[in-house]
Amino acid sequence: MKLDALAIGAHPDDIELAVSGTFIKLAERGYRVGVVDMVRGELGSRGTPAIRAREAKASAEIMGLSVRENLKLKDGSIFDTPEARLRVVRVLRKYRPNLVFTHYWDDRHPDHIYTSRIVAQACYLSGLAKIDTNQQRFRPARIFYFMIPHTLQPSFFVDITRQFDKKIQAVKAFQSQLFDPKSLEPQTYLSVPEFLPALEGLNRYYGTLIQTKYAEAFYCKEALAVEDPVRFFTEKERAL
Repeated sequence: MKLDALAIGAHPDDIELAVSGTFIKLAERGYRVGVVDMVRGELGSRGTPAIRAREAKASAEIMGLSVRENLKLKDGSIFDTPEARLRVVRVLRKYRPNLVFTHYWDDRHPDHIYTSRIVAQACYLSGLAKIDTNQQRFRPARIFYFMIPHTLQPSFFVDITRQFDKKIQAVKAFQSQLFDPKSLEPQTYLSVPEFLPALEGLNRYYGTLIQTKYAEAFYCKEALAVEDPVRFFTEKERAL
């Protein structure tokens, strides 16, 4: 199965928080989109890997994903090794996505940092013929980064106003990670009642920057070219 876009996140629910609105929008437009999670979340303060797997499956259905896989690396011990890169290379050659989305490389969580490094290197290595995986070589056209620092100007935004409610449904599929007054598990950043309003506030802020209600933000290392400025900018206006 060839994918138009593939998001690779460290933990189950990372993609939901940062990219799900965009992927819901792409799926609604007929594109094939998929998600790969690096670990099962076995070190998470709340829930279990089995629970997270069920939640990831439910979220995938909400987002309209064509595929969702878990590489089952060790939670809390994702490192930039040849073995880890090769696992991602195999995924890239299997699904041959035009676009790859992954974590921004400057992050306080080590798993996010190393996922970013591994994916960026794997996207290059996947195009080398002498790396033998019994698959045809392939290199994605672009890598886009999510969960970018607040001090960094995004390269572009995606309007997710019409997809925002479904994005929140996808996030809420990971109920084990969110606020539950009956839960006796340890409190985390995601499990406080203020988390979902904060997430909405972030997407609202991004939306204000492009004159929409909600948006998601992404960064690209390379300069982005616009082939047809008239069509690019006026099509957006007609869609609003």
